[in-house]
Amino acid sequence: MYVILTLVAIFIAKIAHVSLGTIRIIYLTRGQSVSAAIIGFFEVIIYLAALSLVLSNIDQWSNILVYGLGFATGNIVGSKIEEKIAVGFVHVQIITVSNSGTLEEVLREEGYGVTSMPCYGKEGAHRTLQVLLKRKELPSFLKKMKEADPDAFISIFDTRKIMGGYFNRMKAK
Repeated sequence: MYVILTLVAIFIAKIAHVSLGTIRIIYLTRGQSVSAAIIGFFEVIIYLAALSLVLSNIDQWSNILVYGLGFATGNIVGSKIEEKIAVGFVHVQIITVSNSGTLEEVLREEGYGVTSMPCYGKEGAHRTLQVLLKRKELPSFLKKMKEADPDAFISIFDTRKIMGGYFNRMKAK
């Protein structure tokens, strides 16, 4: 029974360690160093606990195997958690194929700050729309884009910091 409990403890601790590490890095890259430091504190404690269980029984290959399995699973769990909390902002660039004026108006009516400019591609004139939004809003925003202009070319960029502009006025409300 002790062996099974040890394996479960190693597996769960390693998942928690790697998941926290993923989230810590996201907060760090978003400029939220205090949150990252707090997460890092717990991350390293969990890491040391899991590692000590493995090293104290290094002759047990099952401990090493479960440690590796926990690491792999932790990457998957961490990425799923990161998708759910969706920290930060994204910059969405839309190159329209059709209905650029209508799409621009619809986005503005829904409260999005839209910067537009003409652009030219292989098939002629288009419009480029630039929209800044919270990462949590991205799935619903992309759904709207697919409905409004299914052939639009959309690229998404992570945004580290926002200063000024319409977006900051919207956040203040």
